Amino acid sequence: MPLSLSFVVPVYNRPDELRELLSSMTRLEGSIPFEVVVVDDGSKPGCDEVMREFPGMNIHYYYKENTGPGDSRNYGMKRATGNYFIILDSDCLLSADYLLAVEESLNAEYVDCFGGPDAAHSNFNLRQKAISFVMTSFWTTGGIRGNKRKLKPYEPRSFNMGMSKKAFEISGGFGNLHPGEDPELVQRLWDLGFKTKYIERALVYHKRRITWSSYARQIYKFGLARSILNVKKPKYASWVFWLPIFVVLLGLTSLILGLLGCFNMLYFVLAYAIFLAFTGMLNLKSFRALFMIPFVFAIQSIAYAIGFIRGWFYLSVLHCDPHKKFPQMFCK
Repeated sequence: MPLSLSFVVPVYNRPDELRELLSSMTRLEGSIPFEVVVVDDGSKPGCDEVMREFPGMNIHYYYKENTGPGDSRNYGMKRATGNYFIILDSDCLLSADYLLAVEESLNAEYVDCFGGPDAAHSNFNLRQKAISFVMTSFWTTGGIRGNKRKLKPYEPRSFNMGMSKKAFEISGGFGNLHPGEDPELVQRLWDLGFKTKYIERALVYHKRRITWSSYARQIYKFGLARSILNVKKPKYASWVFWLPIFVVLLGLTSLILGLLGCFNMLYFVLAYAIFLAFTGMLNLKSFRALFMIPFVFAIQSIAYAIGFIRGWFYLSVLHCDPHKKFPQMFCK
């Protein structure tokens, strides 16, 4: 059966980002037909005026009350007409050869779910580029968010995820955990026998318009969500998820030993920080990144470690109910 593609894009109070995403779709290469299903999750005002700026695009716009991103994606997939859905965050831009890469990969090896990488566009500011580098580099995440080098099986993420209609109908789509609804869905798909893969050329540019404080809160929730997933699906738990805790403990221990006159471990930590800084500087082609990359990595490691350890303590040690202990992590 030939591919019939439906882009599904949930949006909430981000008309400018949605406009940029739709504009990037007008530059897609190839002749593969597609529709765009935009699900407005209760924006005030709504984003309907943006649709009128793209009269030549096959767009279906739905406005509903706010129920969260996972439910909004399910809402869109139920109304999509394609047999394969591509789910995107509204703050993403598509690379020009995105559709060609997807078609080529699925024709060569069909799977019912795939994910692709995210990167920073050359037009992004330095903060966005630095955050993107730290969140995607093998040296800071172990490649778990999408990298040819990785320390554990890749779980597609909902900012750039493809899923067949069959997989959606059998699995029921996204659950109400947020964040963390995407790895939770992928793990259920694996349990149902569906295969997933990583398409390296299916690239999106992820804008991430966030402040330092909101970035820390987001990463804290990622750590908390992973501890919840480890309890719900222990067979998919991995030592890799403990690496940020190891990094934080290593940093604290090296500082304490340094104060006591033992500098060997501190030298190692500083050497790794310098390695990351220069790697980031060369990658981003910015001297200022030399100082920003270690700072971003510290925020990411500490925030994730706090969220993960807090969740682990309450759920794995005290055996609390995650829905009762962390109700803010579940959409109603």
